[in-house]
Amino acid sequence: MKFFHNVTAKIAPAFFSKAASKSTFPQNKAPERTEKKIRSFRFFAAGLVLAAVSGLLGLCARTVPGFAQFYSVTVYPLLAGTLGRLCSLFPFSLSEIGLYSLSLFCICYMILHIRQPVVVFSRAFFLCCVLLFVFTINCGINYYRNPFSYEAGIAAEKTSTEELLALCRYLTNQINSSLTEIDHSGEILDGLYPGQTEATPAPSARELSKLGRDGRAAMVRLGQSYPRAGGLLSLSKASHQLQTAVRAAALRHLSPFTIEANYNREMPYYNIPHTICHELSHLKGFMRKMKPNFIGYLACIGSDSPDFRYSGYLTGWVYAGNCPGQGG
Repeated sequence: MKFFHNVTAKIAPAFFSKAASKSTFPQNKAPERTEKKIRSFRFFAAGLVLAAVSGLLGLCARTVPGFAQFYSVTVYPLLAGTLGRLCSLFPFSLSEIGLYSLSLFCICYMILHIRQPVVVFSRAFFLCCVLLFVFTINCGINYYRNPFSYEAGIAAEKTSTEELLALCRYLTNQINSSLTEIDHSGEILDGLYPGQTEATPAPSARELSKLGRDGRAAMVRLGQSYPRAGGLLSLSKASHQLQTAVRAAALRHLSPFTIEANYNREMPYYNIPHTICHELSHLKGFMRKMKPNFIGYLACIGSDSPDFRYSGYLTGWVYAGNCPGQGG
């Protein structure tokens, strides 16, 4: 009996200690789950704050007279001069690298947290709100600033078919005149244009870099006549976009997240100089497409480079020729 009593005395505490540990296991999990819920709530709350601020800024830009113009000429130049200038130090497109990296990160994060939908949704919601806020302060508000024609004192007038035909003839003559000045025999831009075919080699990084410097010089020169459109600017970057169906429509874009001017290096060669100036005008806060097109045209035809003058006149001829088909 004494032996039996000693054995049961040793077994009983061990049994009850294991049972107690099993019963407290769910209790240890409870604080962790609570902490995850709190973190998810914080992400939701932070996202809602960013979305509300973005909506308020957008509403002010649309409804408060002078707000967008004041922001575009005071606050936005600080962002373009800091974030945009910092990103311009890299020879490649940070926005393109960031797009692919962020997409890969999101896919991996969802796979790792596939059993935690609240966590995934809260982080995704916060990320979308951050992107919305950055887009608003770096790009969205500028859509409601005064148009370039207003700031430059250029009045828009209705034109007749005869005037459009006369303009097309003038642009044709300027195209032919600029074409005679282009001779890249033995130079790095040899074969750039005219006469581009599928057999024409793709432009090298050196060629595109030269075009980028010429584009910035053209915009600086334009600033002598139109100060709001010119000035010191970053270089426009050629991007290596993936071979997708969307790529055809994404020949150029301003990244609102890095304030970088990008263009697709596989676009027709003749369009590259005008596109460079078009994108650089976005860096000056002109976002609506037709205004940068006109600014790019002015910068190109006033450039010292015959390549840019050819590109500007040819692009202007294309737009002028399309006017009748668009209802004048």
